[in-house]
Amino acid sequence: MSWRQSMGGWGGFAAVAALLLLLCAASVSLGAGQMSWAALWGGEDAERAWRLLLVSRVPRTLALLLAGMALAVAGLIMQMLVRNRYVEPTTAGTVESATLGILVITLLAPDTPVIGKMLTATGFALAGTLLFLALLRRVPLRTPFIVPLIGLILGGVIHAVTTFVAYRYDLLQSLHAWTTGDFSGVLRGRYELLWIGFGLACAAYAAADRYTVAGMGREFASNLGLNHARLTLAGLLIVSAISAVVVVTAGGIPFLGLIVPNAVSLMLGDNMRRSIPWVAALGGIFVLACDIIGRLVIHPYEIPIGTVVGVLGSILFLCLLRTRRNRLG
Repeated sequence: MSWRQSMGGWGGFAAVAALLLLLCAASVSLGAGQMSWAALWGGEDAERAWRLLLVSRVPRTLALLLAGMALAVAGLIMQMLVRNRYVEPTTAGTVESATLGILVITLLAPDTPVIGKMLTATGFALAGTLLFLALLRRVPLRTPFIVPLIGLILGGVIHAVTTFVAYRYDLLQSLHAWTTGDFSGVLRGRYELLWIGFGLACAAYAAADRYTVAGMGREFASNLGLNHARLTLAGLLIVSAISAVVVVTAGGIPFLGLIVPNAVSLMLGDNMRRSIPWVAALGGIFVLACDIIGRLVIHPYEIPIGTVVGVLGSILFLCLLRTRRNRLG
């Protein structure tokens, strides 16, 4: 049995699930506020301990888990639809477009509820992603690296426009809060939108076979009777909604949708039905691990998870890039 078969089987996935549960327990246990586990079962501080656990610790851990799973799956969907392994929401202008949407709705209707901001951000994210695809059709793609380069340029332009508008209306601090991934302020009642992202990831799993076929090209999918344009639009809508939900809840998290799907594809190939559970689990593990690192490095203070993921993600991406190049060589 090859190492791929052994890792891709139930035994390997059980080990990953056990690691995920271990990191969840560690995340719940960490925090600036002191909480004695013994106090949960009696004593003067029992009420305070339960309140801290249910209002802060558990919601934060669930938010990290849901965001990591959803963003990793969103990255996988985008890579399959664009047919490029170096694309994800932060390298296609999707996240920047969602941020612009939040800024616009904040300026035009500041009292809009969170769900309204999420829907607006989803619309802007979808528009930005469709613009990215339109640009790809008009540019000769001589190497795979041209695709993310176009996305980064587009994202830079959108971010520049967003920054200018925020500067004009004295919203630069708010813009920084939206774009920096940070779960320190997540409490019960402020993370529930992430369940929408989880539901969309499950919907992607239900249509995994269709997206696997779509990843083989428009002509191949059409020959099998699939409506490639409709499938692509549905997939981009899932990616846009997931990106908007995460940005509205906790800010942007870079590299996640790039690293995890690439690592899983090296292990399991491009079958989405087989890959999505692994991508979701490893996405949750990566986000939880980065958050724990950020909370321990300068404890009792913490480094925003967006910064930790950016540093570790860039290093891991270079390693994955070298691995892929060696395999192709």
